[in-house]
Amino acid sequence: MLTAKADLDSKVEGLGRGADAYLTKPFEEKELLVRLQQLIELRRKLQAKYGSVDHLASEKEPLDPEEQFFHQIRQVVESRLEDERFGIAQLCREMYISRSQLHRKLKALTGKPTSHFIRDIRLNKSKELLLSTNLSISQIAFEVGFRKPAYFSEVFSETFGESPSDFRKNHEI
Repeated sequence: MLTAKADLDSKVEGLGRGADAYLTKPFEEKELLVRLQQLIELRRKLQAKYGSVDHLASEKEPLDPEEQFFHQIRQVVESRLEDERFGIAQLCREMYISRSQLHRKLKALTGKPTSHFIRDIRLNKSKELLLSTNLSISQIAFEVGFRKPAYFSEVFSETFGESPSDFRKNHEI
């Protein structure tokens, strides 16, 4: 936030409303560049942390607001896994958030669009099912909300670098 209001109350209010940084006019170019660099680095760290499929499998109790947000999204999606029609619109309704807000927040934190984030939750669950059940690959595809087993196998292979059947064979206990 760039503003002429330099008093402490204005600064606290601006930061409290979600500003990532608060600069008062006149500002120093060096300060602006350093703050921008710090914000970019923070964004990279958040995307590295939240952008991985493995992070979605985390069962630990969420501590910070981002963790709570992810935990809540994961719970909503997992509760509707078998519903192949469950998507962004339904997630927005259940999270009480607009489509643009959800997309903006997920894109900022993960670097992925909402549809890919939902797909990653589905794929992560499919990994669990491949290792813990004797269901066929087609049955698992349907269990996690994919209409077409061939598409499921294609996306699984792209994401994890091996087909579902190879994954099952290579990770058997």
